[in-house]
Amino acid sequence: MIWALSGASTIASQYMIGALRAQEGGTVRWVVSGSEDHARRYAQSHDIPHSGTDLAAALEDPAVEAVYISSTNEKHHAQAMAAIAAGKHVLCEKPLALSVAEAAEMIAAARAAGVTLGVNHHLRHAGSHRAIREAIASGRLGRILSLRVFHAVHLPEHLRGWRLDNPAAGGGVIPDITVHNADTVRYLLQEDPASVIAESAVSGMGQGVEDSAMSVWSMPSGAMVFSHESFTHPHTTSGLEVHGTEGSLIARDVMAQDPKGALELITAAGRSALPFDTTSLYETAVRRFEAAARDGREASASGTDGLKSLMIALAVRDAAQSGTRQSLDYGVAS
Repeated sequence: MIWALSGASTIASQYMIGALRAQEGGTVRWVVSGSEDHARRYAQSHDIPHSGTDLAAALEDPAVEAVYISSTNEKHHAQAMAAIAAGKHVLCEKPLALSVAEAAEMIAAARAAGVTLGVNHHLRHAGSHRAIREAIASGRLGRILSLRVFHAVHLPEHLRGWRLDNPAAGGGVIPDITVHNADTVRYLLQEDPASVIAESAVSGMGQGVEDSAMSVWSMPSGAMVFSHESFTHPHTTSGLEVHGTEGSLIARDVMAQDPKGALELITAAGRSALPFDTTSLYETAVRRFEAAARDGREASASGTDGLKSLMIALAVRDAAQSGTRQSLDYGVAS
């Protein structure tokens, strides 16, 4: 598939350009950025033939089949809508948009245009997460009682800037990490939270945005979910724990961009390591997206998945700001 990049970003440089090119016929033809100089230097360093500041020029190129959007969050909606209107498939970074209304409009537009809209929720494409989901679905843990996500990190210096000081651009740990936790929980448990309670804080980095949050989610099945995310924790690890009536599964270092970590299954029979596939998360995500686009199917992380993870994150933010439980109504996502 032939791609245009909307955003000359770090994630594209570190992960996505390689993942796009790893596919059969995978080609990156354009990179578009807000800065002409940055776009040109980025294109030169990554052997991309065309660059510029005008997304319309890339969209007018008949060779371009799909657009990967990794611009700052407030630009996702307009750029995706332009790409959809041009008949291009769209793989968009999370959060899909900054509001429910914008995300719903993007989904409706893609359906009307007959193009595939996907969200780059990479964690559901990790072999570790797929193994956890299989263990849950197969009943190895029994009835699920609780799930704990610990996703506090130390935000690298080169990723700071707008994430820490620009709410208009979608800064803050909730739009950056809570959406990942929301998609992970939805993917693993195959259900959507009914309500959330939360607190957020500024614990050393945020300037006008939250840099830490904790929340508890009530699930329709009766399971309880705890989610912790932060930008300010330099000496910890990420992961999750799933606890059921017949067993627990402890996953360490799996809330990551690389296929790493370890899974331990604990039952009455004892403790055992759970193996998993270590293929690149992003190569898997792109492979599945391209297959969906070719077949006219929804992406493995669809626009609706992106909308629901956004709704959960917004409910966490509202609960933290108001100090009250927030109920979730997914009617707009149906």
